[in-house]
Amino acid sequence: MEIKHILIVSPMHKEIEALLKTKNVPMDKEFRFHTEETVTEQDYDWADTFVSFKRPANFRFGNIKWVHSFGAGVDKIMKNIQWKEDVLLTRTICSFGEKISEYALSHLLRDLQNHDKYTDMQENKIWKEVAPIPMKEKKVVVFGTGVIGQEVARSLSFFGVNVYGVSLSGKQKEYFKEVYSSEGEGYYQAISAADYVINTMPLTKITEGIFNRAFFNALENAFFINVGRGESVDNGALLEALDKGRVRKAVLDVFPEEPLPKEDVFWTHPKVMVTPHISALTTAEDGLDCFLDTLTNIENDNEIPNLVDLKKGF
Repeated sequence: MEIKHILIVSPMHKEIEALLKTKNVPMDKEFRFHTEETVTEQDYDWADTFVSFKRPANFRFGNIKWVHSFGAGVDKIMKNIQWKEDVLLTRTICSFGEKISEYALSHLLRDLQNHDKYTDMQENKIWKEVAPIPMKEKKVVVFGTGVIGQEVARSLSFFGVNVYGVSLSGKQKEYFKEVYSSEGEGYYQAISAADYVINTMPLTKITEGIFNRAFFNALENAFFINVGRGESVDNGALLEALDKGRVRKAVLDVFPEEPLPKEDVFWTHPKVMVTPHISALTTAEDGLDCFLDTLTNIENDNEIPNLVDLKKGF
């Protein structure tokens, strides 16, 4: 595929434009830079490539033959649109696995090393030994065994954590002791003995609401981390599980509505930690580098590891 006209629509477009001057980009490429508010229908007719976090309200395919997402998920691009099957869709995964694995690891270590307990004890001037728990004694179930989930599993297993996976196919993957299919209830045995559950899955019709009352009722005092998508979680069921002790703590980085409304109960819940969708921030340089790598792969007919399966939605 030959690419000539590249339309980048992003709040970071000025930073991306400046960075582009420092990159080795073929001279035959032309770029246009816009925000969602300034992009026009004429821009879509001019472009053969569209790059953005999400689809602007006035989006049309025009002459576009490749769409690239600056995010790991493509739900904000694919939602409520009849996708043209001859238009390639790719996503940014180049550094996300590393970032998300560090995010997850930081919360596991904080928990196992009793940081919160020692903070409380310091405030009350209490000198008392509370032994840290070795990571090798813990079982983690990671939902999503793609590039991001595998990196999480690789990082945790390096420290001796027993890592299991859940995916749509149930296909066995490296770094997981075992992978279960998300279809049916076969994975319930794994999650019932899980110390930690980490969601890394993208949002699809199948994953929407997958963490429901039945799921949380299968847990036993587990620690839940969501870095996938907020829409995958039934929040009412999660709150109920927190109150019942099925979930002892939840770290939530993603929500159906962002920013999280100030009146939302998660802000003040004693067993919940809220972070503002920062587990895998796309910096301008990260996003641009992944796009340029993908451009090279497409133009040279190389394998495209970040190509989206339009039927699966990831």
